[in-house]
Amino acid sequence: MRIAIPLYPGFTALDAVGPYTVLAFAPGVTVAFVAGEPGPVVDDQDSLSITATAAYDDLPDPDVILVPGGPGTVGALGDHRLIEWIRAAHRTTTWTTSVCSGAFLLAHAGILTGLPATTHWGFHDQLAAFGAVPAAGRVVTEGKVVTAAGVSAGLDMALTLLALLRDEDTARAVQLAIEYDPAPPFTSGSPATATPELRERALSLIRGV
Repeated sequence: MRIAIPLYPGFTALDAVGPYTVLAFAPGVTVAFVAGEPGPVVDDQDSLSITATAAYDDLPDPDVILVPGGPGTVGALGDHRLIEWIRAAHRTTTWTTSVCSGAFLLAHAGILTGLPATTHWGFHDQLAAFGAVPAAGRVVTEGKVVTAAGVSAGLDMALTLLALLRDEDTARAVQLAIEYDPAPPFTSGSPATATPELRERALSLIRGV
């Protein structure tokens, strides 16, 4: 089972590394980071890079693609090599997945047209302009397409995917291995529980203003 995570400048590290950590535990699963060319790709903080060990052409037909999001999504929409790789790989994948704004790259590749999907709450409604049907939930599954809400929801999506790839007991064991037992110190992790002022402040952090 080959899982490919495409990287592009400005991706959010946890979108990629969180699911990678979950899925790399699974027996018989290999996870590869890919990009236009092998080499380091810098994240949205311009201070962390992950090395893509393969180019898109080296892995044209992975069993699973997992597309991370991040502020760099806007620029990546114009990356024709990336979009075409996603579109072509999707034809033969077992599962096609995204985290956060990675959903917009799936949508731009024509994969989410008419399908329910989710993304980061700050951009959720914008999915409709890309042909998707905005749906509530941290993880939304439709056919072989699985989308996750913002950043931390990538862990939920990866565990959901792992149960589908292997079995629920394996997913449960991995969840315990990484001690994923959320107990956040604050109740502001959802727009439903945050004040309007806090929501605006959070969006300003994402926009970098």
